[in-house]
Amino acid sequence: MFKILYIYFLILQCFLCASKTNAEIINTNVERLLDLSSQLVKTTIKITAEETTGKTITEYVFLVADPNLAFISLKDDTEKNILLRKNKEDLNGDQTFTFTFKKASPTQTFVIETVSSKNIRPHPVEIEQNDKQLVKYNGSLYFYSKYKTRTQKTNVKLSSSNILFHTQQKPFSVGANRIILGPYEDIEALSQQELVVHYENQTPFLTVNTLERTIELSHWGNIAVKEEIQLTHAGAKLKGSFSRYDFQKEGRSDHSAVKSYKTYLPASASGVYYRDTNGNISTSNMNLVRDFIELELRPRFPLFGGWKTKYTLGYNVPSYEYMYNDGNKYQLKMHLIDHIYDNMVIDEAVIKIILPEGSTQIKFSTPYQISRRPNELVHTYLDTIGRPVVTFSKSNLVESHIADFTLNYSFEKVSLLQEPLLVSAFIYVIFLFTIVFLRLDFSITSHSHKE
Repeated sequence: MFKILYIYFLILQCFLCASKTNAEIINTNVERLLDLSSQLVKTTIKITAEETTGKTITEYVFLVADPNLAFISLKDDTEKNILLRKNKEDLNGDQTFTFTFKKASPTQTFVIETVSSKNIRPHPVEIEQNDKQLVKYNGSLYFYSKYKTRTQKTNVKLSSSNILFHTQQKPFSVGANRIILGPYEDIEALSQQELVVHYENQTPFLTVNTLERTIELSHWGNIAVKEEIQLTHAGAKLKGSFSRYDFQKEGRSDHSAVKSYKTYLPASASGVYYRDTNGNISTSNMNLVRDFIELELRPRFPLFGGWKTKYTLGYNVPSYEYMYNDGNKYQLKMHLIDHIYDNMVIDEAVIKIILPEGSTQIKFSTPYQISRRPNELVHTYLDTIGRPVVTFSKSNLVESHIADFTLNYSFEKVSLLQEPLLVSAFIYVIFLFTIVFLRLDFSITSHSHKE
C-alpha cells in the first residue's frame, strides 16, 4: 500500500515539474516612455504578458540592469498598486523584482515606473560660462527581460530639439524633442543593445550630497524641523573664470547655472529661517499656495558646474496636524523627506527624530527600506535623563520617496509637569537662598543692642 502511494506521489511530482517546465511567459507588447528631459531618467513601461500554454500568470519577474535605480513602482491596468518584492538573489548581477498579481489570468497588463539617477552625464565635462550644456545618456535599446518579447516600441522624450547623435537602429523617427525607436519584433530574452543619445540639456543638475533632517517633538503644541543641506551643481564644470558682468548682461533663462530654485514647505509652517555659515540669507521669497508654502531660495551666488553651497532651512509646524494620541499612546505621521527642488537627487539623507523625555515603547515603520541606526539620547534645556533620538539613513533618494513614516511611542502625561516643577523648584531655591543671605550678618565688628 505504501509503495503504491509513494509511486503515485512521484508521478504527481513529475507531472507538476513538467507543467512548470512547459509553462512559458512572453511579453506580447511592450511600450516604453523614456523621459530624459531632466537630470533623472524616468521610465514608464506598459507590458502585456501572456502565458502561451493557457495557464494563469500569478507572478512576473522583472530585471533591472541599472545600478543607479532609485525608485520602482507597479500598477495594473486599473491604476491599482501591485505587490512587489526585491529578491535577495540577483540574476547575473542584475537586480530582480517579483510581482504578485491579485487576480491570476493568462494575460496580464501592467505598468512599471522607474526612476534612476546619475545616468545622464555632461559631455563634454567642462564648458565655458556662455556655452550650452550637452549631455550623453547610455542605456538599453531593448526592453531588458528574462522573457521573450514579441513586439516593443520606445518613445524618448528630451529637453530640447538639439540632438547631436542617437542610436539609429531602424525603424526610428525623430520629432521636435522626441525620438521614436521601433517597433522591434521578436526580441529574445536577456537581449541587450546599447542606446546612446547625445543632446542639449540645460535643466539644473543639482545634487544634495548630504541632508540632515532633524524633527524635534514637543507635547506643548509644536514640532520643530531643521534641515542642513549640502548642495552641488553636478553638471558640466565651469572652465575658466567667472564673470558676473557677462552673467548679468546675458540674463539667459536657459542657462545651466542655477540662480534660484523652489522648495515646498507645509502650509502651516511658521518661523521659517534660511541661513548659511555667514548668517541669514535675505534673498528668498515665500508665497502661500493652497496646500503648501512655496519658498524660492536664492543662494548668495549662482551655482555653476562643480560649485557647492551649504545652508540650513528651518521652520515650525503645529503638532496637532501630525500627532495623534489615545491616552498615553502617541503616534507621529510625517514625511521622511520633503520637496527640496524639482527633479531632486539626494545622495545621502540622515533623519533624526527627537522625542520628548520619558518616551518609551518606541516603534517605527517606513514605506520603504531604510538603514536604522542605534537609538541615542540628547540633552537639552531642563532635561534630566535625556530625550530619545530615533535615527535612520537612506541613499539615492528622489521625489518619489516623499512619503509618510509612522512612529508610535508611549508617554506618561504626568511627565509634562517635570519641567514646570523644575523651574518652580529652581525659583523657590533662589528665593530661599536670597532670604537666608539677607538675614546673615557679614560685618566684622560686633554691635550692641539695647533691650
